[in-house]
Amino acid sequence: MTIVKQIAAMGVVVMALGFAGGFSKILAQESSSASKDAAQDLATPLEAYRLDFSVNELEDGKKVNSRQYSINLNANTANEIKIGTRVPVEPKAGEFQYIDVGTNIWSRLDVRKNGQLELAMRTDLSNFAIPEQASGHESRPVIRQLKITAGTLVLIGRPMVLGSVDDPNSKRQFQVEVTVTKLR
Repeated sequence: MTIVKQIAAMGVVVMALGFAGGFSKILAQESSSASKDAAQDLATPLEAYRLDFSVNELEDGKKVNSRQYSINLNANTANEIKIGTRVPVEPKAGEFQYIDVGTNIWSRLDVRKNGQLELAMRTDLSNFAIPEQASGHESRPVIRQLKITAGTLVLIGRPMVLGSVDDPNSKRQFQVEVTVTKLR
């Protein structure tokens, strides 16, 4: 190896070591910053809440059915309730996929700096249509679906309707209601 090549090789090694040292300092700073954030998060007390959901079915303004779901969650986090059945469907001969039929409620509760509670919620309620509603599809199940996505400020201890929809096949209406309770 010529002297020029040796000097060039040594220069590459020195630069690589310099970069590695710089990267290790950056990584050490990021690690230190992450450790401080984690320690600060642990020092901040958690705020726990219970969300009580009601899915109400009304006919002519009177409640004819109601289902209740509850979930506990910490402030600034999301949780989910999922109840149902996975149903196989065959989009192409010999190929099966599964769809979820049932109840899925996703929610996130954030506490703003001014103390207000902001709730984001997604509900997806599905079931099999009764035979009268499945006319023309007797050989395959017909799935009915109701989705409500909402975001709003909530008050502790006060029930509030997050959304409501009319059933297109009847005179019924569905409402999703929530009551937020702070846990101690």
